[in-house]
Amino acid sequence: MQLTALRYFVMIATTGSFSTTAQHFKVPPSSVSRFISKLEQEIGQQLFYRNTRSVRLTEIGEKYYIQIKDVLDTLDFANEEATGKNSNLKGLVRINTAVALGRLHIADIVNKLQEIYPDLSVELTLTDTFIDPISEGVDIVIRIGSLQDSALIARKICDQTYLLCASPKYLERYGMPEKPQDITNHSCLVYKGVAGSQTWHFRHAELDKAMQVEPQGSLTSNNVDVLVKAALEGRGIVLFPTWIFEEDYFKNKQLVKLLPEWFSTVESYKVGIYLVSPENRIRSKKVRTVLDFILNEIGSPPYWNNVLNI
Repeated sequence: MQLTALRYFVMIATTGSFSTTAQHFKVPPSSVSRFISKLEQEIGQQLFYRNTRSVRLTEIGEKYYIQIKDVLDTLDFANEEATGKNSNLKGLVRINTAVALGRLHIADIVNKLQEIYPDLSVELTLTDTFIDPISEGVDIVIRIGSLQDSALIARKICDQTYLLCASPKYLERYGMPEKPQDITNHSCLVYKGVAGSQTWHFRHAELDKAMQVEPQGSLTSNNVDVLVKAALEGRGIVLFPTWIFEEDYFKNKQLVKLLPEWFSTVESYKVGIYLVSPENRIRSKKVRTVLDFILNEIGSPPYWNNVLNI
């Protein structure tokens, strides 16, 4: 059994494409197909369902993928140690993060990463549900929320800071809220996820007991873009983390910050953003390098908190 065939197999399982795999390894697609056919003959099992539109793993292929991925990871770790720290970064790193955070920030960071390390391949998946990086074979999860799994290694990026805001058009029509209780008399643009509509929490000081407000309005959505756009158009008040907002919203006076003397959140506890990896992945030089790169690009405090100073 050839190591090349196993690497082709893992890449196809990851990308769902023979042609993408061929491009990655700079070989003809026919060569990839030939190696996979020979691999299936050797193990006596079909690994992929193939049709003109898609390629996906069979049940046997899924089990084989998990086992082979671990074997190749162990081999790559050994090769990294043998070649030394000055070798070029190459191979595949899998990253998962929330949809909005990935679209607004992590995608740009990945583009910068690959400019510096052109031989590095990245699979970036965006999901708003927490995944298990061990069972999913993911190297780095950028997780928003609390951490519970002790089998994972976590590095904290920051605590989330929130902004309550509305457009000048809305405030001119309906007035400026002066205290959290006033929010109940305003039209709010409320995020509604799998856990239901959000409750807004306000504190005078960070350690104070939170005052809860149930925001009401004519528009709820599970998509932050929809709600931010509605706020820009004067439809109501929004409460989101700083990383949601563009600096130009405040530079150009499209949005105005509300109740700046209050700490506002959508949780009754402090919410953090973390880089999370399985213990066996963190031993890889390429994973450690990507982790450090992401942390350095975001900075401390995170660059998206610049909106607080505008």
